[in-house]
Amino acid sequence: MTPVRLACLDLAGTTIGDVAMVDRAFAEAIATQGIVPGTSAYARAMVHVHRSRGCPKIDVFRGIFPDNEARAQAANLTFERSYEGAIERTGLIPLPGTVEALEKLRAADIQVALITGFSRGTLGRVLAALGWHDKLNLAICPEDAGRGRPYPDMVLTAVLKLGIDDVRQVAVAGDSENDMISGRRAGAGLVAGVLTGVHSRERLLGGGATHIIDSIADFPALLLGHHQAIPAIR
Repeated sequence: MTPVRLACLDLAGTTIGDVAMVDRAFAEAIATQGIVPGTSAYARAMVHVHRSRGCPKIDVFRGIFPDNEARAQAANLTFERSYEGAIERTGLIPLPGTVEALEKLRAADIQVALITGFSRGTLGRVLAALGWHDKLNLAICPEDAGRGRPYPDMVLTAVLKLGIDDVRQVAVAGDSENDMISGRRAGAGLVAGVLTGVHSRERLLGGGATHIIDSIADFPALLLGHHQAIPAIR
C-alpha cells in the first residue's frame, strides 16, 4: 500500500461523540417548520436525516423541504443555533482515544485534516470548544470546497492545500455511508468505516469502505500497518 501522508477525519460521530446533540438539533429545526414528533412527516424527515448523515446540513434541509428554499434556510439557521447552544451548555467530548490518535498521526508525519458537513460558523465553534488547533493541519467545511459530501471536493481540497502528490497517499475515516462514498470518489488509498457513529457496518461497506474499525483509536495502527482491521469483501 502507498504510504499515507494525509488523514482526513470526519467530525461528528467519528472524533467527537455528539450524535445525540446533532439529532436534537435536527428535531428542533424541523419542529420550527411545523414537523413535530409523533407525526408521519416527522418520521419521514428523520429517516432522511439519518440517510443523509455526513452531507452539508443545508442540503439535508433542502431534501426535507424541496422547492422551498426559505423553509430550508430557516430550519438550517435553527439547527446551527440549537447545536451551538448545546456546545456552550455542555461542551464537546472527544470519543475515547481520539486525542491520542491525533498525536500518533502527527508523530508519524501524517498530516491531519478534519472534514465536516457543518457550516464554517459552526465548525469554528466546534474547534474553539475542542482546542485542537495544535493537533490539526486543516479543518474543511463545504463552504471551503464548493460541494460537501458525498462529493469528493472536501478531500481533494485538503489534498491541494496540503501539497499531497498522489490521492493514494490519503486515508479517510468516517462513520457514515456518505463519508465512504466521498473518500472513494476522491481516490483515497484507504477508506475506513468507523463504528462509533450512525451507520452500520453494512451501510459503511455499501458506501465503499476498504476497512472497518471499531473506533478512531484504531486508525493510526491501521495506517502504520500494526492493526488487522476487517477488510471489505467486495
